[in-house]
This record gives sequence, structure tokens and C-alpha cells, in this order.
Amino acid sequence: QVQLVESGGGLVQAGGSLRLSCVASGRTFATYAAGWFRQAPGKEREFVAAITRASSTTYYTDSVKGRFTISRDNAKNTVWLQMNSLKPEDTAVYYCGAQTATYLTRATMTSLNEYDYWGQGTQVTVSS
Repeated sequence: QVQLVESGGGLVQAGGSLRLSCVASGRTFATYAAGWFRQAPGKEREFVAAITRASSTTYYTDSVKGRFTISRDNAKNTVWLQMNSLKPEDTAVYYCGAQTATYLTRATMTSLNEYDYWGQGTQVTVSS
């Protein structure tokens, strides 16, 4: 089992940047693929970005490609989401997730239901 704690959210103006962190504790983090999802008020939680165990492959939803970057350091048990050129529509609670699926495909990495563990979330608010 692994516990996840997100941080780094806050209030930023449009065009600004934030870097979210997700620190894992418990079982060896390198055995988990990781992802970031977000949930805006009144909407369902949606996929943002994901990264495989050894950082060999990353996935992004189309709306953040070129603006967001996911990375990880297994020695530090940490996954980051660097968010640049933020827009008001990026406003949401951002959640870090971890999964233990054996076969990692785009479908499994981007699916909410494939993630076994979640953090408590961190609020990101982008003002116009």
C-alpha cells in the first residue's frame, strides 16, 4: 500500500506557472505508475497526465499538451506536475494517483478506474 500527499497548489494569474508535487510513502514508489487528474466544481474527475514506472512514457490530455510536464524521481518517491501558461479553465482540485497494473497502455494510464490509490488533492485557481 502507498500513501500520497499532494502540495503546491494555489492562486495564480492567467499565464502564470505552478509546480505540483506528490510525495509517496509506504511501499516502494517505483513499483507504481502515477498520474494526475483534476476535478472542477460540478464536473467529473478527469485525466491530466500520467507517467510510467521508469519514466519511459508520458501521456497528456490534449488541453494541456505543450503547457504541462509530468516527471518523477523514484529515489525521492515524488511525482511532479509542472504547469505553465495556466488558463482559467485549468482551475480545479488536482489529485495524484498511483496504480499497480501490470500492462501499462494509454487506456490504462488515462483511466480513472485503473488507479488504486489517491491523494487528498490540492486546489489550483487561475484568475483571468
